[in-house]
Amino acid sequence: MCYSRVSKARVLFLAATPVIHDQLLLVNQNHVLKQAITTIASSNSSYIRDALWNRCALFRKSLYFLQNTRIHSFISLQNIYPKGFLGTSTQSRVGLSTSVSEVVCVSLPAADGLASDNGSSARHAMMIQKILKSHDNSTELPSVLDKCNIQLTEDLVVNVLRRHRSDWKPAFSFFNWASMQNDYKHGSNAYNEMLDILGRMKQIRLMRLTFDEIPRDIDPSIINDKTFEILMNRYAGIHKVQEAIEIFYKRREYGFELNMIGFQTLLMSLCRYKHVEEAEVLFLQKQDEFPPVIKSRNIILNGWCVLGSLRDTKRVWNDIISSGCKPDLFTYGIFINALTKAGKLGSAVNLFTSMWKMGCNPDVTICNCIIDALCFKKRIPQALEIFSEMNERGCLPDVATYNSLIKHLCKIRRMQEVYELLDDMEQKGCLPNTRTYSYILKTTKEPEEVSTLLLRMERTGCRIDADTYNLILNLYLHWNYQQGVRSVWAEMKSSGLGPDQRSYTVRIHRLHSQGKLDEALQFYSEMRSKGMTPEPRTRLLVKAIHLNREKADNSSHNSTNDA
Repeated sequence: MCYSRVSKARVLFLAATPVIHDQLLLVNQNHVLKQAITTIASSNSSYIRDALWNRCALFRKSLYFLQNTRIHSFISLQNIYPKGFLGTSTQSRVGLSTSVSEVVCVSLPAADGLASDNGSSARHAMMIQKILKSHDNSTELPSVLDKCNIQLTEDLVVNVLRRHRSDWKPAFSFFNWASMQNDYKHGSNAYNEMLDILGRMKQIRLMRLTFDEIPRDIDPSIINDKTFEILMNRYAGIHKVQEAIEIFYKRREYGFELNMIGFQTLLMSLCRYKHVEEAEVLFLQKQDEFPPVIKSRNIILNGWCVLGSLRDTKRVWNDIISSGCKPDLFTYGIFINALTKAGKLGSAVNLFTSMWKMGCNPDVTICNCIIDALCFKKRIPQALEIFSEMNERGCLPDVATYNSLIKHLCKIRRMQEVYELLDDMEQKGCLPNTRTYSYILKTTKEPEEVSTLLLRMERTGCRIDADTYNLILNLYLHWNYQQGVRSVWAEMKSSGLGPDQRSYTVRIHRLHSQGKLDEALQFYSEMRSKGMTPEPRTRLLVKAIHLNREKADNSSHNSTNDA
């Protein structure tokens, strides 16, 4: 494995993390700084510049020329690692050797392709993002945007909106401004993205108004199946079941059929947000209109399984068997999953084994369910046997199979086997995903280990997501690694993947535990200004801060009067 260069995608918050070999500069100067400076526009330029200048003292012999170089944007140091420097040994993957000392620069994979796109759309989106941030709640925003003279396209608009998934106010302001431009009209992608953002942030009234204002007379195709799916999802998400059902029947008004796919999408939306009973009642009521095919039955079966009601899951399973509707692999998989969740592992394994005997060969999803359940019960040797049997029977494991084994092996700190599985994944072309790396990240004990894993993510093309950002943020807060905290926070903003409610919550509580009450209150106000709803524990914490301050002020006032 050779990390020959730092990606242009985004040089990130790990710029000061130790991963460069002490003897690197002495071993082979030909490998050092073959291409020293590459100018790339980036919102993180000041951070990277400062971080590199701070490290220059450690690399004076090879970086002396930087002393007189004015760096306007971030620096990409290419070909800085000698070939084979970061090998595949367990030592280089899990931790660091004793000769490891300092880092120059590490990059993370691009998030959702936003920052990795070097085209004009990405550059303009970044510029608009900065304007929206600096003119938040400002009446000058429309005039400032007008002066940009940017040619709007739907790709650009969607790009900007995705950068504000967790901050609906600037997204909505920009969306409304764009809709007023003479040479641009929103398409279905822009409307769907805006509707989804408003719905996710529980701005349901604005979501519905935006939907009702879509100009159908200009282009009827602006509203599509995805639009109705978003609306049904968001109404179900705030537990407005009747409104979700009404949205489905509103399809007629827009020239869409009330077809089976749309009906099943409605059932899935209701079940996803725990309205399984209402979904089953609707399913039974509409059997004349929508025949009870196995896929619809599976949706209800899975709904009860997710709710953890084994009694109702068994009832629906028995209904399927007695109805003469032949179960498919999904049906078996759902029922086996329900049995394992309820602790009926013996029954699940028996049903799993009987499938092989009946010639109804389990697919990889069912095998994964059994493997995960066995691992959960610490029966890892048996899980590994099924893993081997899968390969023998031609049922190739997927990333979820590996993830189940890796997750539980990480819990018991059998890291050598974890990295053997990770190597096996890459060799078989089953590339790890963010969940794979998150399990391993949770075992790390210092920033150096995080940087090693992120380099591997970069090499395998695994793009970081919001959950991974929050995990790394939590780790850095726990380690009190302030430079990393500041940088990951800035990167979350620039990527549009946060900071979200979870990010603010963990940061507020960490600041409180450190006695930094003013900063905690500042982040709380910022979270509320973005329309995010704080957790009850966060409300109580902030209330306690204010009460304690009032008591302190009163005590101080009384002491002054006594004097």
